[in-house]
Amino acid sequence: MRRNHRTTLIATTLTSTAVIAAAAVGCGPQAARGGAGAPSSPGSPSASASAPSSPSAPASPAASPTSSADDKPAGTPAAPSASATTAAKPAPKVLMSNGSKGSQVKELQARLAQIGWFDDTPTGTYGAATTAAVKGFQGKRGLPETGATDSATWDKLLGMTTAPTAQELAGRAVNKPVAKLDARCMTGRALCISKTSRTLSWVIDGKVQSTMDVRFGSQYTPTREGVFKVFEKSRNHVSTIYHTAMPYAMFFSGGQAVHYSSDFAARGYNGASHGCVNVRDKGKIAALFDQVHTGDKVVVYW
Repeated sequence: MRRNHRTTLIATTLTSTAVIAAAAVGCGPQAARGGAGAPSSPGSPSASASAPSSPSAPASPAASPTSSADDKPAGTPAAPSASATTAAKPAPKVLMSNGSKGSQVKELQARLAQIGWFDDTPTGTYGAATTAAVKGFQGKRGLPETGATDSATWDKLLGMTTAPTAQELAGRAVNKPVAKLDARCMTGRALCISKTSRTLSWVIDGKVQSTMDVRFGSQYTPTREGVFKVFEKSRNHVSTIYHTAMPYAMFFSGGQAVHYSSDFAARGYNGASHGCVNVRDKGKIAALFDQVHTGDKVVVYW
């Protein structure tokens, strides 16, 4: 009788241990699925962990979690892996790249010019300037920054531009699409600044009075986005930090201002500001400066 009682006690202990192990599998935090060699969560059973075994007691299936790292109860068929059911998405096809030539390259350059990414005359030759323009365009749209025009880049560009005219293809004109005004620009007096079209629109009660090209800060000194107010105007301002001229400066956020930039006028989008909104048309910014009042709204948006 004493031996039978001990045998029963051992069997009961093993059964309890198996139940606890099964509960840990079902309730523990999920590991990275399919991650071979991924560290297991502290306290969670590993793929090789099982309940203590005894020569006289068979191992419980629930005490030995499978190596699939799936938190389904034992006996439930495992879902097929993503690699088994989903084919890898093919990479976009490269249409043009450095060294390419032809009419499509010229169209690419003219379309990039429409949204401010290409300042030169379209040549039909895909060189360093075109590569840099495409790379910048890709980076702003969340595409891989390869500098080569693949099908994804081309489709995105087509959706943002219009078919170039003969004048545009010859470099004698640039027809920029009208920037979509942010809803916050539709009331009152607002400097409506779009990072997507890289334009500044002077808007009064929802009506555009004038539009001009602008450029922004680099990734290290980004131009802030949001709704601000012009809090100071300085016609012949000189930066106290960089000691550079900032004519017709209209400050809206700390040291960031809308102002004329001779560097932007000379180099175009090959450069960047230190966070200010640069304007390259001196005549337009001079006229705007005379119209804007302290307290007018500034909206910077994508």
